[in-house]
Amino acid sequence: MGVRWGLLSTARINALVIAGARDSDAVELVAVAGRDGERTAAYAREHEIPRAHAGYDALLADPEVEAVYISLPNSMHVDWAVRALQAGKHVLCEKPLSRRAAEAERAFDAAQAAGRLLMEAFMWRHNPQTLRFADELRGGTIGELRLVRAAFSFPLADAGDPRLSAELEGGALMDVGCYCVSGARLLAGEPELVSAQQVTTADGVDRRMAGTMRHRGGVLTTFDCALDLPARSELQAIGSEGVLSADDPWHCRAERFELRRDTVQTISVEPADSYRLELENLSAAIRGTAAPLLGREDAVAQARVIEALYVSADAGGAPTPV
Repeated sequence: MGVRWGLLSTARINALVIAGARDSDAVELVAVAGRDGERTAAYAREHEIPRAHAGYDALLADPEVEAVYISLPNSMHVDWAVRALQAGKHVLCEKPLSRRAAEAERAFDAAQAAGRLLMEAFMWRHNPQTLRFADELRGGTIGELRLVRAAFSFPLADAGDPRLSAELEGGALMDVGCYCVSGARLLAGEPELVSAQQVTTADGVDRRMAGTMRHRGGVLTTFDCALDLPARSELQAIGSEGVLSADDPWHCRAERFELRRDTVQTISVEPADSYRLELENLSAAIRGTAAPLLGREDAVAQARVIEALYVSADAGGAPTPV
């Protein structure tokens, strides 16, 4: 029997998670919770989810739910992750878990105390394209890594969108730039020093940010992210002898990336649903047949870098240690 999952909220991103769950024998969607009982019941019927709960606490009290996927706004991630863990549920929390390292630590402390698993939902890390990209780099295909370039942007027209809310901890870095940070950390290791510049809304929310990071060994990362630029998705690893370049690194729908040395070589990868893979990974870990791909160390380090980038951006780009 698959792990019995509940959805904590009816957010738009759920559609991708639901599709991934439907394709997996390891995952069984049994419940969903929302603030409005009637709307949640309609949502459950639409997606053929057996039970609908009016209120998030009701789902956490459901004894049939073993694990929850949290897709609430950023500011609610840690509090509800902790409540779910204390209720005896395993947790997959939508990225980013937090913009503060101490809060990420608090969530994992709660997981440890409850004897439950917590994983940050960076679905791209589970995709075969990502794994192959990293393998090519670590295999020395481009020589010594010297620079990482990352970008992620799209135009967000609705000024009332939660992703632009200061109260809900929105912003370009939190929504899309966190992928750039995750990519840089995967390829170059943890940064030691960061600097960032931002353009903000009237409420002080970053709608555009660009930054640099210096990693151990002298590797540099440059990145930019935005909620007011055309759709862009890029990741490059530039070495002493070549370049690895992915034009669709975060969604992994292109199923290929390029290796540029003396010639350009396309490296194809078998297609796979990243959302299904992350659900299956945590489900296998819950059943004791695998280890979670992403755990405390990665999530806390991710939050630490985001925190430092905001400190730098708020100080007009001042170099900030991580």
